[in-house]
Amino acid sequence: MITNTKEQQSSQSIVADMMGKKYYEFESDIVVDSTSIRSICAASYNVNPLFWDESVAEAIVGACIAPPSSVSAWLRPHFWSPTVNDNARALKLHFDLKERFGVPEGVMVDNELTMFTPVRTGERLRTYQTLRSVSEEKQVKLGLGRFWVIDVVIENLAGERCAIDRYTGLGYRKIQNDE
Repeated sequence: MITNTKEQQSSQSIVADMMGKKYYEFESDIVVDSTSIRSICAASYNVNPLFWDESVAEAIVGACIAPPSSVSAWLRPHFWSPTVNDNARALKLHFDLKERFGVPEGVMVDNELTMFTPVRTGERLRTYQTLRSVSEEKQVKLGLGRFWVIDVVIENLAGERCAIDRYTGLGYRKIQNDE
């Protein structure tokens, strides 16, 4: 039987305070370009003429676009730059939740990419993270923890939503064996 302790009340207030807010807004300095698109397609053996032939892309979509699966590539910060940004760590909200809930371990258990407006050559993208939900504590095979869902919202600089990259994470404490 679960009782409503002060610790649980504190966890619930952390979740309520964080839900739906924008975290870690980031504007990429990478410009989407056809050379990079072709490199991405070559690395993944993507033969779709939409990404190789500009006349096909113009006829079908009205612009040269990037493969939908490459959307996060345009947001990856360089490992080093003269303007290092500490907030550039991928899925930083996941690490914040681990810290706030006092769970040392964490894994991503699901990922779903929903596309909206295509990413076109010449564009730059921006992103932010939003907490969608947090479960109550649960006992799972890995230990005692909770699940959370984080949306990584991706827009072009015109404010058009290009994609939502939804992650389900699990933060947990390992099971201690008394052997």
